[in-house]
Amino acid sequence: MENISWYPGHMKKTRELIQENLKLVDVVCELLDSRIPYSSRNPIIGELVKNKIRIVILNKSDLAEEENTKKWAEKLRQEGSRVLIMNAESGEGAAALRSLLAKIRDERNEDRQRKKPLRLMIVGIPNVGKSSLINRLTGKKGAKTGNIPGVTRGKQWLLLGEDIMLLDTPGILWPKFEDQELAKKLAFCGAIRDEIMDLATLGLELIACLSRIAPDLLIARYKLDRLEETPLQTMEAIAAKRGFILPGKRIDYERTARTVIDEFRAGTIGRISLE
Repeated sequence: MENISWYPGHMKKTRELIQENLKLVDVVCELLDSRIPYSSRNPIIGELVKNKIRIVILNKSDLAEEENTKKWAEKLRQEGSRVLIMNAESGEGAAALRSLLAKIRDERNEDRQRKKPLRLMIVGIPNVGKSSLINRLTGKKGAKTGNIPGVTRGKQWLLLGEDIMLLDTPGILWPKFEDQELAKKLAFCGAIRDEIMDLATLGLELIACLSRIAPDLLIARYKLDRLEETPLQTMEAIAAKRGFILPGKRIDYERTARTVIDEFRAGTIGRISLE
C-alpha cells in the first residue's frame, strides 16, 4: 500500500480557524473514535488548546470493545483529562455531557454578579462523529443563536441549552502521516477520504488486520470455514462466499474490499477495537 499523505488547503485553514476561535471559548470538547483513541487524537489539538478546559469524548463506543474503551477512558483520566464515553448516534452519554457542561458553567459563574454563557468548541478529526454530536446536543435543529449580547458576531454559534453555546468548526487532520500504521487505522475508520486511496488494497490491509485481531468475527461474518494462509486468499474466499465474481470467473476485489470496509465501519462484523 502506497504511503498515505493528505493535507488539503482547507485543513490548514481549519488549524488557523481553531487558533483564531479559541480565544472566544471557555471549553474545548475533543472528540475521539473509541476504536482508535490514540490514532484519532490529533497532537495539534493538544498544542492549540493548551490551558483551556478540555473534555475528551470517546465517541462511537458501540463500535468498539466495551472493556477496552473503559481502559482507555481510565488511562486518559489518569493523564488529567475529563473523559466521557459516548455514542452520539443513539444519544448515549449526551445527558452526562450536558450535565458536565452545566456544572462547569455554574462553577465559572459562582462568584460573578453578572452570569455569562458557557461557550464551547468541539474539535476532532473528520468522520469521528462531530456532526452527530452537534445534532444530538441541538436536538437536530442546528439553529443559529442570532444576535445574542456578548457574543461575537459573524460566527456560527449554536444554542445547546440555557446559557450554553457552541461555536461550530470543521474537523482537523494531520499535516502529514509519518506513521503509516496510524494512517491505515484512520483510513479503515473513514477519517481519510476513500477517493484518494486504492480501495482494493485498503480492503486487503483491513482483512489482514482483522485476521490478526478478530479472526473469529471475520470467519463468522463471512461464513468461512477458516482463515486462509494469506490475507489475499481470505479475501478471495470472502468474494466466493458473497458471489462477488466477474465474467470469466474473475474475483471482484474492489466490491469485496468495499463490503468489508463498509461492514467494519458500521460494526456489522462486530465490536472491534484497533488499539
